[in-house]
Amino acid sequence: MAATPKEPVQFRGAGPLNAPISGVLTWVDQRFPLMSLWRDHLSQYYAPKNFNFWYFFGSLAMLVLVIQIVTGIFLVMHYKPSAAEAFASVEYIMRDVPGGWFIRYMHSTGASAFFVVVYLHMFRGLMYGSYRQPRELIWIFGMLIYLCLMAEAFFGYLLPWGQMSFWGAQVIVNLFDALPVIGPDLSTWIRGDFVVSDATLNRFFAFHVIALPLVLLGLVAAHIMALHEVGSNNPDGVEIKKHKDEQGRPLDGIPFHPYYTVKDIVGVVVFLFLFFTVVFFMPEMGGYFLEYNNFIPADPLKTPPHIAPVWYFTPYYSILRAITEDFMLVLAIGVAAYVVLIWLTARDSRVKLVAAASGLVLVVLMKGGPLALDAKVWGVVMMGAATLIFFLMPWLDRSPVRSIRYKGPLFRSALTIFVITFIVLGYYGVQTVTPAGTVISQIGTLLYFAFFLLMPWYSAMDKTKPEPDRVTM
Repeated sequence: MAATPKEPVQFRGAGPLNAPISGVLTWVDQRFPLMSLWRDHLSQYYAPKNFNFWYFFGSLAMLVLVIQIVTGIFLVMHYKPSAAEAFASVEYIMRDVPGGWFIRYMHSTGASAFFVVVYLHMFRGLMYGSYRQPRELIWIFGMLIYLCLMAEAFFGYLLPWGQMSFWGAQVIVNLFDALPVIGPDLSTWIRGDFVVSDATLNRFFAFHVIALPLVLLGLVAAHIMALHEVGSNNPDGVEIKKHKDEQGRPLDGIPFHPYYTVKDIVGVVVFLFLFFTVVFFMPEMGGYFLEYNNFIPADPLKTPPHIAPVWYFTPYYSILRAITEDFMLVLAIGVAAYVVLIWLTARDSRVKLVAAASGLVLVVLMKGGPLALDAKVWGVVMMGAATLIFFLMPWLDRSPVRSIRYKGPLFRSALTIFVITFIVLGYYGVQTVTPAGTVISQIGTLLYFAFFLLMPWYSAMDKTKPEPDRVTM
């Protein structure tokens, strides 16, 4: 049976110029879903009409991604991925390439801006329950984007081949060496050599410029497609698809274009004003965006007095440094207490048995004498768990409502403590190691994981307000 030809789409307009443009668009639309993409994702995609300030950061993340790709392309035109020439090529870009300093500072500032925007975007998701059913897959794609972004930033951090780039990469790659059995081979494979060298620089360049951007673009596309399939969340946490008019349009929704495309322009203008203020007047941001040691060529024979990653990694670096041999006893007691809590509250006997068996294994590996793993190994494990635990959010939150507007004091207090803890951990991650700083980081580590691991209990116990049936303005 022959396929039914696609009905031509007529693009109406007045004037002599519109006729040929309309004809070209009609020709394209018969061969490519141009107008259906426009309708499904912009003009006829209905978003809740009560979006607020927090909903700027999704579109701003897309803007920063474009900035990073475009500036990265121009930087690659002049950059030399060679241990002998990398630092000099960056200096050449800064001093001799017309506008090179501007492109480089846009790229370096964009890296930090990306994490600022993504962290605020994630915080909005935590506040309004954007990870809850039916948006679990959107959240998972978003967290995969976050992990890919962290890897992209780490690989790009080595490329200037300055002192902090070199030694930061040395420290981070050496962490994998602590893993049992596979650690030494894994760290050697990541470096491509037994030390951070030219081979490391080349493979990090390939990952940063080619491999990870492709993965990142694919995940962003999947994130947006999943979002537009189930619809956007809103500050009230109610589903706008429940109430529709005769044409099937949500009563509490408005077309994304032109209403939110125009509204997002306001956010873009404010963001670009702040962004270029940093680019022109404070691109180093006091050493947080560009460390001063990174303006010194990499020297394998001279270790900087204090090595720390860039600010957006420091909360997790602080957790890594908090795990000491003395702290392992505290963690073992915490695991045992958590198993007791599950045992006393769980109704399913299988859950109790799994929790008891898992807890016993963890305690033995933490403080089991000859079977115990080194604290350095647990530091790496805890640092990785601190990022991966976000994936469990859709199943940890047991509150009957989504939005923080209708949640009670328990969740609000827990989220406030979590944010303060994250900032404090980030601050101590850039400081030199001191006994007081280590204790504060250890307390912060316990509070960080308590936010997630205790969520099934405090979110269920919380006194909530009834959710409205329709969105409020």
